[in-house]
Parts: sequence; C-alpha cells; structure tokens
Amino acid sequence: MLKRSEKTILQIIKYAPILFIIFLSMLITYVLLLNNQTYYKKEIKKIEYTFTQQSKEEIKLEVEKFYQYIMYQKNKSEEKLKKELKNRVNEAYDISYNIYLQNKNKDKKTILKMIKDALRNIRFNDGRGYYFIHDIKGNNLLYPTNIELENKNYLNLKDKKEHFFVKKIVDTIKNKTESFDTYYWSKPSKEQDRVHKKISFYKYFAPLNISIGTGEYLHDFENGIKKDILKYVNKINKINDKYLFIINYKKDILGHKALEKINKKSELLNNDIIEKVVDIAKNKNEGFLSYSESLITDKKRDKTSFIKNIPQWHWAIGMGFYKDKLENIIKQKKIEADKMKKEYIINILFICISTTLVLLLISCYLSNQIKKRFIKYKEIIYEEVDKNRKKDSLLTQQSKMATMGEMIGNIAHQWRQPLSLISTAASGIKIQKEFGILNDKDLDDDIKTITDATVHLSTTIDDFKNFFKPNKNKTAFTTADILEKSINLISAQFRSKNIEIIKQIENVELFQLENELIQVLINILNNARDQLMIKEDIENKLIFIKTYKKEEELIISIKDNAGGIDNEIINKIFDAYFTTKEAENGTGIGLYMSREIIEKHMKGKLIVENCSFEIKQKEYYGANFIIKLPLY
Repeated sequence: MLKRSEKTILQIIKYAPILFIIFLSMLITYVLLLNNQTYYKKEIKKIEYTFTQQSKEEIKLEVEKFYQYIMYQKNKSEEKLKKELKNRVNEAYDISYNIYLQNKNKDKKTILKMIKDALRNIRFNDGRGYYFIHDIKGNNLLYPTNIELENKNYLNLKDKKEHFFVKKIVDTIKNKTESFDTYYWSKPSKEQDRVHKKISFYKYFAPLNISIGTGEYLHDFENGIKKDILKYVNKINKINDKYLFIINYKKDILGHKALEKINKKSELLNNDIIEKVVDIAKNKNEGFLSYSESLITDKKRDKTSFIKNIPQWHWAIGMGFYKDKLENIIKQKKIEADKMKKEYIINILFICISTTLVLLLISCYLSNQIKKRFIKYKEIIYEEVDKNRKKDSLLTQQSKMATMGEMIGNIAHQWRQPLSLISTAASGIKIQKEFGILNDKDLDDDIKTITDATVHLSTTIDDFKNFFKPNKNKTAFTTADILEKSINLISAQFRSKNIEIIKQIENVELFQLENELIQVLINILNNARDQLMIKEDIENKLIFIKTYKKEEELIISIKDNAGGIDNEIINKIFDAYFTTKEAENGTGIGLYMSREIIEKHMKGKLIVENCSFEIKQKEYYGANFIIKLPLY
C-alpha cells in the first residue's frame, strides 16, 4: 500500500515540473523577444546596485546599534553587580537583626550560631552566591561552601596583587560602616591557575561587632548578562524578518532565527560559513560576507551579512539580507517598464491572462492530487510512529522504575554510616548529661559530628534528587564529573560487596544529556556488579573504567573480570526483555534502553565484546562495554 502511494507521488513530481518548465520556457522566450534587452539590463544593474548598497547600510546600522547595546550592558555590569551585592547583604542584615531582636535575652554566642544557621544554606545567583561572616580579628566565622575553613584567622590573606582583602573587612568593622572591595582570586575549580576579578560588599553588624558580606566574580555575573542578551535576541528574532545572529569563537551558534531548528538538526549547519564569520570577526574586526544557506527555508538562498567582533566576550555578531528580495523588485520593475511600452501592452496582457489561468488550473490540480496522497501517507506514518512512541514510552518507564528500585537500595547503604554516627553522638550526650560529666567541648564535638553527618545525608539526597530530575536539555560537563556522580550514586553497594572500581580517566569536556548518560553508566556498572556476584570463586572482584579521546569521539570503556559473556547470547543482550537473571531480579530492559539512549538520543554507539586485560601486572578476562560519543 505504501509503495503504490509512493509511485503515484513520484509520477506527479516527475512529469508535472517537466510540463511546467517547457511551458514556462516558451513563455519567457516569447516575452523576451518582445522587449528591449538593453533597457532591462541597465535597469536591473541599477536596481541591484541600489538595493545592495541600501541593504548593506541598513544591516550595518542595525549591527552597530546592537553592538552599542552590548557595550552599554557590559560597561554597566560592574555597577549592576555592586547594586545586587548590596541588596543581598541588606537582606542578610535584616534576617540577622530580626533574629537578634527576638533573642536579646540570650548570650551573643547563641545568637551568632542562630544567625549562622539561618544564613548558611541561602544561595543566589544560580547557586554561586552565599554569605560569609568575619569578626574584628579577621576570623572567618561563616563559610558555607567549606565548613573546615570556619573559625580560622585569615587576617594576612592576600590576593594575587598583594591586596589584603580580609584587612579591608576588619577596617569595615572598626569603622562601623559598609564598603565595597575588589580583589583578584582563583575559582575553586579546575581553573585554579586563572585569576578572576571579584567584587565583594561588607556591612557592619553592630549587635555582635561582626561583618556580613558576599561577593561575586565579575566574569560569572557577565555570563548572566550574556544569557539575558541571548534570550532577548532570540525572542525578537522570532517576530522580525531581519534577524541578528551570534556565533562564539568556538563556532557555536548562540543566537539565530532558526536556533531551535539548528539545535534539533545540527547537520544543517555549514561549518565553512561559520569559520568564515568567526575569521572576519577575529582578524578583521568587522566586514561583509556573501554566501548561500538554507536555515530559514529548505531552499538555498543567497545572502549577504555584516559581521562585527565583540572580543571581550569572544562573540561574532551579525545581520544579513537575502537577495531573493532583489529578484522580486526586479520583477516589479520589469512590469512597470512593460507598461510604458504601448506596443507591447496587448501581448503582455494576453500572455499574463493566459499563463495565469493555465498555471492556476495546473497548480490546483497538482496541489489537490499531492494533498490527497500525502494526507493518506501521513496518516499511515503517524499511526506507525504512535505505535513506536507508545512502545518506547513503556520501555522508558520500566527502565526508570527499575533504576529507582536500585537507587532506593543505594540510599539505604549510603545513610547507614551517618545515621550510626548521629545515634552514637546523641547517646553519648544523653549519658554524659545523666552522669553530670557533659562539658562544652564534648558537647561541641558531638554536635559537630551530628551536623557533619546531617550534611552528608543532605548531600546524598541532593545527588539522588538530581539523578531523577527530568532534564532533557544538553549541558556541558566533563568525564571526571559524570563518572564521579555515577559512582557516588551506587558506591555503597559496591563497597559492601567488596568490588573495587579502578579508574583511568582522561578528563574530556562534552556537551550532552548528562542524566541520561548517568543512567547508562549505572545500568552497565550494575550489570557488571551482578555478574561479579554470580561468580563466587573470583578472589579480587574488579571493574576497570577508562576514558579517552580518539579523533572526534569520546570513548568510555567499562571492563569487569567476571569471565565474559557467553558467545551464544552476546548478540542478544541489547534486545528488549532479554535477561539471564531470574524474573524478580531482572527486567531485560536496562541494556536495551542504554543502547537506545546512546544511539538515538546522543547520536553515539554502544557495543560489547569479551576481552583480556592487565591490571597491576595480572591478567584478567571479562566483558568490555564501549561507549562512543561525538565531541562536536
């Protein structure tokens, strides 16, 4: 049924254009014979030159306006950041002062602890912002991101430019005032060798003779401004015919009228054009570029764009115009010229009326035929797609439920030790209290033990919550981060079963679906764990993980020493509902969904093979799951 419909459609597409082209060619030939060729050529060249120059001036003016807007936003970024920091500290000050007013009858140490507890978990600026507290001696009383640095003196701490910024905080307390400070500090990440400008604001809190402050890296704040600008550009692009495009030096398209289409089908991009745009911006600062592209419509169209460089943000911004508008203008001018020539009026009218009627009849007939065929064809396709979608949805739900069951067991293992610590510390406090031997130091130590265990419990819950968060957007992350998150979610069960995980990681950054990749890694690791537990005679149960970059791909290899997969079933393990486990222990969809995720959602490959490998001068044999993901 489908083949018969396809043949009919092909016949329509094959013969109708031929007849139309023959007829149109004869018509054009006849019209050209009636008109003065020289007159048209001169008019066309004049129109083309005027249109091109005016269009270039228009797009250049629009790009210059947008460039000035970006520069204004960038130059105002420090002022905006200071205002926001001050507002944030004032909010913390109000919280602290309300706590003080409600607890005046308590000692200052208790009030300080209550204030610290209230401010410790407050985050802002996409989780980067937090509050810190210092006393007049330069002691750090609150540092939420690393509690081990609290209650230590940093009076002589200085930045890369020899600026003693803690002394600035102390001066703020001594002068009983508030102040801004700027210093240069490295971020607590893999960029430790890079120094960034940081702006902080401190405010004196008189009741406890301390300062409350916060800070933000100007670079991070500007990234927020960038996001707002890109959001604004992509919003106005949807409603305007002329649109702005933004490309960074890494050749990523950040802003475009067809951005959603580009994100769905990256193969539509012409990398040569993108390279030329970035090259003009970086090497010439600004300039025009002519090319052909088909991002807005499926048909390639000639376009000229003006590109301007924003070196501070590594952006190339631009706007263009399509030359097919020029073709429409030329056609209009031809009609006007024809009307001026009286001797051709009768012929033109006859040709136009005849052609219009014929083309309308042909167009109506062909449109109706194509419409009928394609509607029927579309209904069949939709029916098949709907069947496949329901099947995939069911498998995805089953895979998530199976993974959730595994995760509940992992939570139990992860919580066992911290709960034991909390119970032990609480019991110790109670016994010492009953015997009257409880002193402040022991109480503080036990409370710290309970607090640390509670933080660990909270971190564990956050890790599992983030795993189940339904995030289908691609994000940037590294192989080290993704493996650490995956192993942390299941590490307790591996430790309890004496399974050692050995890692050899080449830290590579990629832009992919993070949660879905974690699900695949957990499925493979759990599968390896189950196979190792079946083999009771294995002395050292090992899982070896290796990541490396090969050409344009990231390779993730996960090996175990469980003896490999039977050759009779190795080609079936990725089939839906295929499992070698008992019914209550396996669903047969984990590895199937893993391959679906890698190959359909992430455009990669997932394969398995048996292999020998050597660790610590000892040879092992087992299964090797290999994930291949595109880096670009």
